[in-house]
Amino acid sequence: MISGPSFGIRYIRDDEITRQRVRPGTMRRILPYAKRFRGPMVLLLLITAVDSSILAASPLLLRLIIDDGILPHRASTVVALSLAVAGLALIDAAATYVKSWYSAWIGESLVLDLRTQVFAHMQRQPLAFFTRTQTGSLVSRLNNDINGTQQAVGWLLHRSVSMLLNLVLVLAAMFWLSWQLALIALAVIPLFVVPGKLIGKRSQRLLREEMQLQAELATMTTERSNVAGALLAKLYGRPDEEISVFAGKASQIRDIAVASAARMQLLVVAIGLLAACVTALVYGLGGTLVIHGAFGVGTLVAFIALVSQLYGPLNTVSNMAVNAVTALVSFDRVFEILDLKPLITQRPGAYPLPRAEPAVVQVDGVWFRYPAASEVSLPSLESITLPAPERASDASDAWVLRDISFTAPAGKLTALVGRSGAGKTTITHLVPRLYDPVRGTVRIGGQDVRDLTMASLRDTIGVVPQDAHLFHDTIRANLLYARPGAAEQELIQACQAARIWDLIGSLPDGLDTVAGDRGYRLSGGEKQRVALARLLLKAPSVVVLDEATAHLDSESELAIQQALKTALSGRTSLVIAHRLATVRRADQILVIDDGQVRERGTHEELLAAGGRYADLYRTQFASQARD
Repeated sequence: MISGPSFGIRYIRDDEITRQRVRPGTMRRILPYAKRFRGPMVLLLLITAVDSSILAASPLLLRLIIDDGILPHRASTVVALSLAVAGLALIDAAATYVKSWYSAWIGESLVLDLRTQVFAHMQRQPLAFFTRTQTGSLVSRLNNDINGTQQAVGWLLHRSVSMLLNLVLVLAAMFWLSWQLALIALAVIPLFVVPGKLIGKRSQRLLREEMQLQAELATMTTERSNVAGALLAKLYGRPDEEISVFAGKASQIRDIAVASAARMQLLVVAIGLLAACVTALVYGLGGTLVIHGAFGVGTLVAFIALVSQLYGPLNTVSNMAVNAVTALVSFDRVFEILDLKPLITQRPGAYPLPRAEPAVVQVDGVWFRYPAASEVSLPSLESITLPAPERASDASDAWVLRDISFTAPAGKLTALVGRSGAGKTTITHLVPRLYDPVRGTVRIGGQDVRDLTMASLRDTIGVVPQDAHLFHDTIRANLLYARPGAAEQELIQACQAARIWDLIGSLPDGLDTVAGDRGYRLSGGEKQRVALARLLLKAPSVVVLDEATAHLDSESELAIQQALKTALSGRTSLVIAHRLATVRRADQILVIDDGQVRERGTHEELLAAGGRYADLYRTQFASQARD
C-alpha cells in the first residue's frame, strides 16, 4: 500500500509568495513582445508627438490672443487666432481618438498573443502538472494576470512618451515666456515623482497578495461549481462554513483594494495640493512681474495654462508607477508559467511510428517514481506543496514500479489485475507517454516511445479511463474530438458498435444532445459507451482501457461487454480489469503487486497455480461468477 511521506505536508504561507520580487530581466523579456507591434507603435508615438505639440502650442496662441488681439483691440487678430485654436482642438481630438484606438489594439493584441502562448504551453505540460495545480489558479493566470500585462505595451508606452514630450515642450515654452517662473516650476518636479516610487514598492506586495487571493477564490468557485464538487458539497459540505470561507477570502480582496485605493487617493490629494500651491506662487510672483512691466498679462495667462499642462501629466506619474508595477508583476507571474519546462517533450529528430495493424507493446526493465513538485509545478499554483515526489512510498526511494518487464502481443488482450495502489494505472500511463520511465524502455511496434513523434503516438494509441470524461458540449462534438473530419454515418456506426445508438437515436436532439458537465446528464454506463464510441471512431491499433468499477444493471453490463468486445477486437489491448468476463477473455493476465509483475498466464493457468491471482479471484471475481 502506498503511504504518505514521513516528513509530512508543508503548507505554503502567503508571505513566501507575496514577498517575491519581480525577477531581474523581466523588463528585457517584455521587449520582444513589443517589437511584434513595431509599426503600430511608431505610428502611436508620432501621433503622441503631434498631440503633445498641440498642447504646448495652445497656451502660446492664448498669449497672442490677449497681448496682440484683446488688449490692442484688434478684432481680426482675435478671430484669426481663435480659429487657429479651434483648428488645433479638432486635430487634437482626432489624434486623441486614433491614439486611444492604437493603444487599445496593441494592448489587446499583446493579450491575445500571451494568452495563446500560455495556453499552448499549458497543454504541453505533463499529467503531473494538472494533478498538482489548482484549476482556478490556472484560470486566474490566463485571465487576470494576462489582462494585467496589457498596460505594459500600449497604454504605459504612449503615456510615458506623452509625459516626456509634454515636459520637454512645455518647459521650453515656459523658459521662452519667463525663465524666472520656469525655474520655480522646474524645481518642484522631483516632488511629484518621489511619492509614486514609494507607492510602487508597497504596491508590488499588495498586488501579488491580491492576485494570489483572486486565484484561491477562483479555485474555490471552480471546485464548487462543477457537478462533482456541487454534489459533494450538498452531500457532505457545511454550507455556512463554505460561505464563511468564501466571504473571508473575498473580504481580504476588498481590504487590499480599499487599502490600495486609499493610498492612491492620499497621493492624488497631496500632489493636487502641491500643484495648487505652486500655481498660487506663480500667480503671486507672475502678477508682481506684470505690475512691474516685466511681461504682459497674456504671458502670465499662457504661463498659468502651461503650468496646468505640466503638472497635469505629472499628477498621473503615481498612477503610472502603480500601473507599471501591475504590468511587471503580471508579466513575472506569466513568465513563471512559461519558464516551467514540460517534463515530457518530443526529442529532436523524432520520427512517426510506422503504421502497423496491430502493434506489439513491450515494457522492458522499467523503473518509475513520480516526479517531485519542483519538476512539474509552482508553489503559487498550489495551496499545498510537497517537498517530495508526487507520490511516495516508505521504502526504496519512492519507486512505484520496480523492474517491470512484459510483452503485450499484437492483436491480443492483456489484462492487468491487482489490488488498489499496486501500480496498474501507472503502467497504462507510461504507454501513451503521459509519463516517462526513470529507467528502462517502453516500446510500441519495436520503437522506443521516446523516439516517436507525439502526434503519431496519439494516433496509434486510444485510451479510455475508468471515469471517461465528456466535455460540456453535444454528444456529436465529444465524438468528433477523436476525429474532427468524421462523417455523420461514421458517427452513427461508431455509436452502433458501442451499443449506445439506440439511446442517442431516441433522444429529441439525437447527436446534438448536450452531455452536460463531465457527461453528468448520462448514466455511468451510457457515458462509458459514448467514450467507447469515441475510441472506435479514432480506430487506434493500441487500446489502453481502465474498466469502470461501478456496479451496473444487467442490461448495461451486457451492453458494455458487447461494446468492449467490438472495441478490443483485433487490437493490441492493455486493460485494467475489474470484471470477470474480461479476465476470462484475456489472452494474458499480469498480476501486479507492489510495483512488480508477480504472476502471468491465462485465467485457467493462474487459478490452477493457486497463487496471488487465485486469492484475488476469490475476493474480487468470485461474486461476479455467482451472479
